[in-house]
Amino acid sequence: MTRHTTRTSFGTGAVLLASTLILAGCGSGFAGDDGGAPDAEGLTSSDDALTVLIGSSGDAETEAVQAAVDAWSEESGTDVTVQVATNLDQELSQGFAAGAPADLFYLSADQAAGFAANDSLKPYGDQLSNKDDFYPSLVENFTIDDEFVCAPKDFSSLALIINTTMWAEAGLTDADIPTTWDELAAVAKTLTSADHVGLAFGAEYQRVGTFMAQAGGGLVRDGAAIADDPANLEALEYVKTHLADGTFAFAKDVGAGWGGEAFGKGAAAMVIEGNWITGALTNDFSGVEYTVAELPEGPADKGTLQFTNCWGMAADSPNQQAALELVEYLTSADSQLAFSEAFGPMPSIQSAADEWTAANEPLAPFLAGAEYAQFPPNQAGSADVIADFNAQIETLKSGDPASILGSVQTNLEAIVE
Repeated sequence: MTRHTTRTSFGTGAVLLASTLILAGCGSGFAGDDGGAPDAEGLTSSDDALTVLIGSSGDAETEAVQAAVDAWSEESGTDVTVQVATNLDQELSQGFAAGAPADLFYLSADQAAGFAANDSLKPYGDQLSNKDDFYPSLVENFTIDDEFVCAPKDFSSLALIINTTMWAEAGLTDADIPTTWDELAAVAKTLTSADHVGLAFGAEYQRVGTFMAQAGGGLVRDGAAIADDPANLEALEYVKTHLADGTFAFAKDVGAGWGGEAFGKGAAAMVIEGNWITGALTNDFSGVEYTVAELPEGPADKGTLQFTNCWGMAADSPNQQAALELVEYLTSADSQLAFSEAFGPMPSIQSAADEWTAANEPLAPFLAGAEYAQFPPNQAGSADVIADFNAQIETLKSGDPASILGSVQTNLEAIVE
Protein backbone atom coordinates (compact mmCIF):
# COMPACT_ATOMS: atom_id res chain seq x y z
CA MET A 1 0.00 0.00 0.00
CA THR A 2 1.14 3.49 -0.69
CA ARG A 3 1.27 5.16 2.67
CA HIS A 4 2.80 8.50 3.57
CA THR A 5 2.61 9.72 7.12
CA THR A 6 5.09 11.23 9.48
CA ARG A 7 6.13 7.70 10.27
CA THR A 8 6.68 6.65 6.64
CA SER A 9 7.27 9.83 4.73
CA PHE A 10 9.91 10.25 2.05
CA GLY A 11 13.09 8.94 3.61
CA THR A 12 14.80 7.16 0.73
CA GLY A 13 17.07 9.94 -0.41
CA ALA A 14 20.25 8.82 1.34
CA VAL A 15 19.79 5.30 0.04
CA LEU A 16 19.16 6.57 -3.46
CA LEU A 17 22.24 8.73 -3.50
CA ALA A 18 24.30 5.77 -2.44
CA SER A 19 22.49 3.61 -4.95
CA THR A 20 23.36 6.01 -7.75
CA LEU A 21 27.01 5.28 -7.14
CA ILE A 22 26.46 1.55 -6.70
CA LEU A 23 24.31 1.25 -9.79
CA ALA A 24 26.58 3.10 -12.20
CA GLY A 25 27.16 0.63 -14.97
CA CYS A 26 24.43 -1.77 -13.83
CA GLY A 27 21.71 -2.99 -16.12
CA SER A 28 23.74 -5.62 -17.95
CA GLY A 29 23.23 -8.55 -15.61
CA PHE A 30 21.72 -11.96 -16.01
CA ALA A 31 19.33 -11.70 -18.97
CA GLY A 32 21.88 -12.70 -21.58
CA ASP A 33 23.35 -15.40 -19.35
CA ASP A 34 19.97 -17.04 -18.90
CA GLY A 35 19.08 -17.11 -22.54
CA GLY A 36 16.09 -14.78 -22.39
CA ALA A 37 15.91 -13.16 -25.83
CA PRO A 38 14.06 -9.93 -26.66
CA ASP A 39 10.90 -10.34 -28.70
CA ALA A 40 9.52 -7.95 -31.31
CA GLU A 41 8.39 -5.61 -28.54
CA GLY A 42 11.84 -5.53 -26.97
CA LEU A 43 10.84 -7.76 -24.04
CA THR A 44 12.86 -10.79 -23.01
CA SER A 45 11.01 -14.09 -22.90
CA SER A 46 11.97 -17.42 -21.36
CA ASP A 47 10.69 -20.25 -19.20
CA ASP A 48 12.18 -18.69 -16.08
CA ALA A 49 10.10 -18.26 -12.96
CA LEU A 50 9.42 -14.72 -11.73
CA THR A 51 10.34 -13.08 -8.44
CA VAL A 52 8.22 -10.23 -7.05
CA LEU A 53 9.63 -8.01 -4.29
CA ILE A 54 7.18 -5.98 -2.23
CA GLY A 55 7.28 -3.65 0.76
CA SER A 56 4.20 -4.65 2.71
CA SER A 57 2.13 -2.66 5.19
CA GLY A 58 1.19 -5.86 7.01
CA ASP A 59 -0.28 -9.33 6.75
CA ALA A 60 -3.39 -8.17 4.90
CA GLU A 61 -1.36 -6.69 2.05
CA THR A 62 1.06 -9.62 1.89
CA GLU A 63 -1.75 -12.16 1.77
CA ALA A 64 -3.68 -10.21 -0.87
CA VAL A 65 -0.68 -9.88 -3.18
CA GLN A 66 0.23 -13.53 -2.67
CA ALA A 67 -3.31 -14.63 -3.50
CA ALA A 68 -3.39 -12.58 -6.70
CA VAL A 69 0.02 -13.78 -7.81
CA ASP A 70 -0.92 -17.41 -7.07
CA ALA A 71 -4.08 -17.08 -9.14
CA TRP A 72 -2.16 -15.66 -12.09
CA SER A 73 0.57 -18.27 -11.73
CA GLU A 74 -1.96 -21.09 -11.88
CA GLU A 75 -3.64 -19.53 -14.90
CA SER A 76 -0.42 -18.77 -16.80
CA GLY A 77 1.70 -21.73 -15.81
CA THR A 78 4.57 -19.46 -14.77
CA ASP A 79 5.94 -19.96 -11.28
CA VAL A 80 6.18 -16.81 -9.15
CA THR A 81 7.81 -16.22 -5.78
CA VAL A 82 6.71 -13.25 -3.66
CA GLN A 83 9.39 -11.83 -1.38
CA VAL A 84 8.47 -9.38 1.39
CA ALA A 85 11.29 -6.90 1.93
CA THR A 86 12.41 -5.90 5.38
CA ASN A 87 14.04 -2.79 3.89
CA LEU A 88 12.76 -2.37 0.34
CA ASP A 89 15.14 0.44 -0.64
CA GLN A 90 18.19 -1.47 0.56
CA GLU A 91 17.14 -4.78 -0.96
CA LEU A 92 16.38 -3.17 -4.32
CA SER A 93 19.80 -1.54 -4.37
CA GLN A 94 21.53 -4.75 -3.36
CA GLY A 95 19.72 -6.74 -6.02
CA PHE A 96 20.68 -4.33 -8.77
CA ALA A 97 24.26 -4.09 -7.56
CA ALA A 98 24.57 -7.88 -7.57
CA GLY A 99 23.09 -8.15 -11.07
CA ALA A 100 20.24 -10.27 -9.71
CA PRO A 101 17.23 -8.03 -9.02
CA ALA A 102 13.67 -9.23 -8.66
CA ASP A 103 11.76 -9.27 -11.94
CA LEU A 104 9.03 -7.01 -10.51
CA PHE A 105 9.06 -4.78 -7.44
CA TYR A 106 7.33 -1.91 -5.69
CA LEU A 107 8.92 1.35 -6.80
CA SER A 108 8.32 4.95 -5.74
CA ALA A 109 8.44 7.80 -8.24
CA ASP A 110 11.72 9.30 -7.03
CA GLN A 111 13.32 5.84 -6.99
CA ALA A 112 12.15 5.29 -10.55
CA ALA A 113 14.04 8.35 -11.73
CA GLY A 114 17.24 7.25 -10.01
CA PHE A 115 17.16 3.68 -11.24
CA ALA A 116 16.07 4.68 -14.75
CA ALA A 117 19.09 6.96 -15.04
CA ASN A 118 21.30 3.91 -14.56
CA ASP A 119 19.40 1.77 -17.08
CA SER A 120 18.37 -0.60 -14.31
CA LEU A 121 14.68 -0.45 -15.27
CA LYS A 122 12.83 -1.77 -18.25
CA PRO A 123 10.41 0.97 -19.38
CA TYR A 124 7.27 -0.93 -20.35
CA GLY A 125 4.36 1.42 -19.75
CA ASP A 126 3.53 1.98 -23.40
CA GLN A 127 3.27 -1.79 -23.94
CA LEU A 128 0.51 -2.24 -21.37
CA SER A 129 -2.84 -3.19 -22.88
CA ASN A 130 -4.54 -1.09 -20.17
CA LYS A 131 -2.20 1.92 -20.37
CA ASP A 132 -5.01 4.32 -21.30
CA ASP A 133 -7.05 3.31 -18.25
CA PHE A 134 -4.64 4.73 -15.65
CA TYR A 135 -5.37 8.17 -14.22
CA PRO A 136 -3.35 10.67 -16.31
CA SER A 137 -1.75 12.22 -13.24
CA LEU A 138 -0.46 8.80 -12.18
CA VAL A 139 0.96 8.16 -15.62
CA GLU A 140 2.66 11.55 -15.45
CA ASN A 141 4.07 10.59 -12.06
CA PHE A 142 5.94 7.69 -13.67
CA THR A 143 6.86 9.34 -16.94
CA ILE A 144 10.60 9.98 -17.15
CA ASP A 145 12.15 11.73 -20.15
CA ASP A 146 8.81 11.42 -21.96
CA GLU A 147 8.70 7.65 -21.41
CA PHE A 148 5.99 5.87 -19.38
CA VAL A 149 8.27 3.72 -17.26
CA CYS A 150 5.99 1.55 -15.10
CA ALA A 151 2.37 0.87 -14.16
CA PRO A 152 1.01 2.67 -11.06
CA LYS A 153 -0.13 -0.14 -8.79
CA ASP A 154 -2.60 1.92 -6.71
CA PHE A 155 -2.72 5.34 -5.08
CA SER A 156 -3.80 7.37 -2.10
CA SER A 157 -4.77 11.02 -1.69
CA LEU A 158 -5.38 13.45 1.17
CA ALA A 159 -8.73 14.72 2.44
CA LEU A 160 -10.25 16.42 5.47
CA ILE A 161 -11.25 14.01 8.25
CA ILE A 162 -13.84 15.44 10.67
CA ASN A 163 -14.79 14.17 14.14
CA THR A 164 -18.58 14.28 13.85
CA THR A 165 -19.14 14.19 17.61
CA MET A 166 -16.98 17.25 18.22
CA TRP A 167 -18.55 18.87 15.16
CA ALA A 168 -22.07 18.48 16.51
CA GLU A 169 -21.07 19.54 20.01
CA ALA A 170 -19.70 22.77 18.53
CA GLY A 171 -23.09 23.46 16.94
CA LEU A 172 -21.87 22.80 13.38
CA THR A 173 -23.88 21.06 10.66
CA ASP A 174 -23.20 19.62 7.23
CA ALA A 175 -23.74 23.10 5.83
CA ASP A 176 -20.62 24.22 7.71
CA ILE A 177 -18.22 21.76 6.08
CA PRO A 178 -15.54 24.16 4.80
CA THR A 179 -15.10 24.76 1.08
CA THR A 180 -12.70 27.73 1.29
CA TRP A 181 -9.69 28.73 3.39
CA ASP A 182 -11.74 31.33 5.23
CA GLU A 183 -14.35 28.74 6.13
CA LEU A 184 -11.66 26.28 7.22
CA ALA A 185 -10.16 28.89 9.52
CA ALA A 186 -13.59 29.72 10.92
CA VAL A 187 -14.59 26.15 11.74
CA ALA A 188 -11.12 25.39 13.13
CA LYS A 189 -11.57 28.31 15.52
CA THR A 190 -15.04 27.12 16.51
CA LEU A 191 -13.77 23.60 17.13
CA THR A 192 -10.69 24.57 19.13
CA SER A 193 -11.08 24.08 22.86
CA ALA A 194 -8.92 23.54 25.91
CA ASP A 195 -9.02 19.82 25.14
CA HIS A 196 -8.32 19.74 21.43
CA VAL A 197 -7.17 21.82 18.47
CA GLY A 198 -9.43 22.53 15.51
CA LEU A 199 -7.13 21.16 12.79
CA ALA A 200 -3.94 19.09 12.98
CA PHE A 201 -1.59 17.62 10.38
CA GLY A 202 1.96 16.40 10.06
CA ALA A 203 4.84 18.88 10.11
CA GLU A 204 5.83 17.93 6.58
CA TYR A 205 5.47 18.91 2.95
CA GLN A 206 3.36 15.77 2.46
CA ARG A 207 0.57 17.58 4.37
CA VAL A 208 1.40 21.30 4.18
CA GLY A 209 1.84 20.86 0.43
CA THR A 210 -1.94 20.67 0.08
CA PHE A 211 -2.15 24.37 0.95
CA MET A 212 0.55 25.13 -1.60
CA ALA A 213 -1.44 23.32 -4.27
CA GLN A 214 -4.64 25.13 -3.29
CA ALA A 215 -2.87 28.47 -3.61
CA GLY A 216 -1.73 27.61 -7.12
CA GLY A 217 1.82 26.64 -6.21
CA GLY A 218 3.81 23.46 -5.74
CA LEU A 219 7.44 22.47 -5.95
CA VAL A 220 8.08 21.61 -9.60
CA ARG A 221 6.13 22.62 -12.69
CA ASP A 222 7.01 21.80 -16.30
CA GLY A 223 10.43 20.64 -15.22
CA ALA A 224 11.29 23.84 -13.34
CA ALA A 225 11.60 24.49 -9.61
CA ILE A 226 8.86 26.82 -8.34
CA ALA A 227 9.30 26.59 -4.56
CA ASP A 228 9.74 30.36 -4.25
CA ASP A 229 6.55 31.08 -6.19
CA PRO A 230 4.41 33.74 -4.42
CA ALA A 231 1.56 31.24 -4.20
CA ASN A 232 3.64 29.03 -1.93
CA LEU A 233 4.48 31.99 0.27
CA GLU A 234 0.79 32.77 0.60
CA ALA A 235 0.14 29.15 1.61
CA LEU A 236 2.85 28.99 4.26
CA GLU A 237 1.85 32.35 5.68
CA TYR A 238 -1.75 31.14 5.97
CA VAL A 239 -0.63 28.02 7.82
CA LYS A 240 1.74 30.01 10.04
CA THR A 241 -1.00 32.44 10.99
CA HIS A 242 -3.24 29.67 12.26
CA LEU A 243 -0.44 27.76 13.94
CA ALA A 244 0.26 30.96 15.83
CA ASP A 245 -3.36 31.58 16.84
CA GLY A 246 -3.66 27.99 18.09
CA THR A 247 -6.45 26.80 15.81
CA PHE A 248 -4.07 24.68 13.68
CA ALA A 249 -1.34 22.47 15.12
CA PHE A 250 1.28 20.01 14.01
CA ALA A 251 0.50 16.50 15.19
CA LYS A 252 3.69 16.29 17.23
CA ASP A 253 2.69 19.43 19.12
CA VAL A 254 -0.48 17.75 20.39
CA GLY A 255 1.40 14.65 21.51
CA ALA A 256 0.86 12.48 18.46
CA GLY A 257 3.17 10.78 16.01
CA TRP A 258 0.91 11.52 13.02
CA GLY A 259 -2.45 13.01 12.17
CA GLY A 260 -4.36 9.76 12.57
CA GLU A 261 -3.14 9.35 16.13
CA ALA A 262 -4.01 12.96 16.98
CA PHE A 263 -7.49 12.38 15.59
CA GLY A 264 -8.00 9.02 17.25
CA LYS A 265 -6.90 10.29 20.66
CA GLY A 266 -9.25 13.26 20.42
CA ALA A 267 -6.42 15.81 20.34
CA ALA A 268 -7.74 17.26 17.06
CA ALA A 269 -11.26 17.74 15.75
CA MET A 270 -10.10 17.68 12.13
CA VAL A 271 -7.00 16.34 10.40
CA ILE A 272 -5.56 16.29 6.90
CA GLU A 273 -4.80 12.65 6.17
CA GLY A 274 -4.88 9.93 3.55
CA ASN A 275 -7.30 7.07 3.14
CA TRP A 276 -5.01 4.80 5.17
CA ILE A 277 -6.40 6.55 8.26
CA THR A 278 -9.56 4.46 7.95
CA GLY A 279 -7.72 1.27 8.82
CA ALA A 280 -5.94 2.90 11.75
CA LEU A 281 -9.21 4.21 13.15
CA THR A 282 -10.94 0.85 12.73
CA ASN A 283 -8.12 -1.04 14.40
CA ASP A 284 -7.04 1.39 17.11
CA PHE A 285 -9.81 3.95 17.67
CA SER A 286 -13.00 2.18 16.69
CA GLY A 287 -15.17 4.39 18.87
CA VAL A 288 -14.38 7.59 16.97
CA GLU A 289 -17.17 8.75 14.65
CA TYR A 290 -15.98 10.64 11.60
CA THR A 291 -16.78 11.84 8.12
CA VAL A 292 -14.52 12.58 5.15
CA ALA A 293 -14.70 15.72 3.02
CA GLU A 294 -12.67 17.08 0.15
CA LEU A 295 -10.09 19.63 1.21
CA PRO A 296 -11.26 23.25 0.85
CA GLU A 297 -10.37 25.32 -2.16
CA GLY A 298 -7.65 27.87 -1.74
CA PRO A 299 -7.15 31.20 -3.50
CA ALA A 300 -6.47 29.37 -6.78
CA ASP A 301 -8.48 26.14 -6.84
CA LYS A 302 -8.98 22.76 -5.26
CA GLY A 303 -5.79 21.02 -4.31
CA THR A 304 -4.52 17.86 -2.67
CA LEU A 305 -1.52 15.56 -2.91
CA GLN A 306 -1.46 11.99 -4.13
CA PHE A 307 0.98 9.21 -3.35
CA THR A 308 1.65 6.15 -5.44
CA ASN A 309 4.08 3.36 -6.22
CA CYS A 310 4.46 1.45 -9.45
CA TRP A 311 5.35 -2.07 -10.48
CA GLY A 312 8.97 -1.64 -11.50
CA MET A 313 10.47 -4.13 -13.95
CA ALA A 314 14.15 -5.03 -14.02
CA ALA A 315 16.06 -4.38 -17.23
CA ASP A 316 17.93 -7.61 -16.45
CA SER A 317 14.84 -9.80 -16.11
CA PRO A 318 15.05 -12.77 -18.50
CA ASN A 319 11.25 -13.09 -18.65
CA GLN A 320 9.89 -9.58 -19.14
CA GLN A 321 7.00 -10.76 -21.30
CA ALA A 322 5.59 -12.83 -18.44
CA ALA A 323 6.30 -9.98 -16.02
CA LEU A 324 4.29 -7.61 -18.24
CA GLU A 325 1.37 -10.03 -18.29
CA LEU A 326 1.52 -10.33 -14.51
CA VAL A 327 1.46 -6.53 -14.14
CA GLU A 328 -1.61 -6.34 -16.37
CA TYR A 329 -3.30 -8.91 -14.14
CA LEU A 330 -2.30 -7.12 -10.92
CA THR A 331 -3.54 -3.75 -12.24
CA SER A 332 -6.84 -5.09 -13.57
CA ALA A 333 -10.07 -3.88 -12.01
CA ASP A 334 -10.74 -7.20 -10.28
CA SER A 335 -7.28 -7.36 -8.70
CA GLN A 336 -7.18 -3.73 -7.62
CA LEU A 337 -10.66 -3.84 -6.11
CA ALA A 338 -9.64 -6.94 -4.16
CA PHE A 339 -6.51 -5.14 -2.95
CA SER A 340 -8.61 -2.15 -1.92
CA GLU A 341 -10.95 -4.34 0.10
CA ALA A 342 -8.04 -6.14 1.72
CA PHE A 343 -5.78 -3.28 2.70
CA GLY A 344 -7.19 0.06 1.60
CA PRO A 345 -5.52 1.64 -1.46
CA MET A 346 -7.56 3.12 -4.29
CA PRO A 347 -7.39 1.60 -7.78
CA SER A 348 -5.06 3.35 -10.21
CA ILE A 349 -7.38 2.71 -13.17
CA GLN A 350 -10.40 4.81 -14.04
CA SER A 351 -12.59 1.86 -15.04
CA ALA A 352 -12.68 0.71 -11.41
CA ALA A 353 -13.83 4.08 -10.05
CA ASP A 354 -17.59 3.50 -10.07
CA GLU A 355 -17.39 0.10 -8.41
CA TRP A 356 -14.89 1.35 -5.84
CA THR A 357 -17.09 4.36 -5.03
CA ALA A 358 -20.19 2.19 -4.68
CA ALA A 359 -18.36 0.00 -2.18
CA ASN A 360 -16.71 2.90 -0.37
CA GLU A 361 -19.20 5.76 -0.64
CA PRO A 362 -18.12 7.52 2.58
CA LEU A 363 -14.56 7.64 1.22
CA ALA A 364 -15.50 9.09 -2.18
CA PRO A 365 -13.79 12.45 -1.42
CA PHE A 366 -10.42 10.68 -1.53
CA LEU A 367 -11.07 9.43 -5.06
CA ALA A 368 -12.47 12.79 -6.14
CA GLY A 369 -9.04 14.24 -5.44
CA ALA A 370 -7.59 12.23 -8.32
CA GLU A 371 -9.00 14.81 -10.71
CA TYR A 372 -6.86 17.65 -9.35
CA ALA A 373 -4.14 16.11 -7.18
CA GLN A 374 -0.51 17.11 -7.39
CA PHE A 375 2.24 14.58 -6.81
CA PRO A 376 5.52 15.22 -5.01
CA PRO A 377 8.59 15.82 -7.21
CA ASN A 378 9.80 12.65 -8.89
CA GLN A 379 13.29 13.76 -9.89
CA ALA A 380 16.22 11.75 -8.58
CA GLY A 381 17.37 13.39 -5.35
CA SER A 382 13.97 14.89 -4.56
CA ALA A 383 13.61 12.79 -1.41
CA ASP A 384 16.62 14.57 0.11
CA VAL A 385 15.20 17.97 -0.80
CA ILE A 386 11.85 17.14 0.75
CA ALA A 387 13.50 15.78 3.90
CA ASP A 388 15.29 19.11 4.33
CA PHE A 389 12.05 21.00 3.62
CA ASN A 390 10.28 18.96 6.28
CA ALA A 391 12.93 19.81 8.85
CA GLN A 392 12.31 23.50 8.11
CA ILE A 393 8.52 23.14 8.18
CA GLU A 394 8.84 22.03 11.80
CA THR A 395 10.02 25.59 12.55
CA LEU A 396 7.28 27.30 10.55
CA LYS A 397 5.38 28.63 13.57
CA SER A 398 8.32 30.87 14.49
CA GLY A 399 10.24 30.80 11.21
CA ASP A 400 10.30 32.89 8.05
CA PRO A 401 8.28 31.29 5.22
CA ALA A 402 10.15 33.23 2.53
CA SER A 403 13.54 32.04 3.80
CA ILE A 404 12.31 28.46 4.02
CA LEU A 405 11.03 28.53 0.45
CA GLY A 406 14.18 30.20 -0.81
CA SER A 407 16.25 27.37 0.62
CA VAL A 408 13.99 24.76 -0.95
CA GLN A 409 14.20 26.57 -4.29
CA THR A 410 18.00 26.42 -4.24
CA ASN A 411 17.97 22.73 -3.38
CA LEU A 412 15.41 21.92 -6.06
CA GLU A 413 17.28 23.82 -8.76
CA ALA A 414 20.27 21.60 -8.12
CA ILE A 415 18.31 18.50 -9.15
CA VAL A 416 15.87 19.72 -11.78
CA GLU A 417 17.84 22.27 -13.79
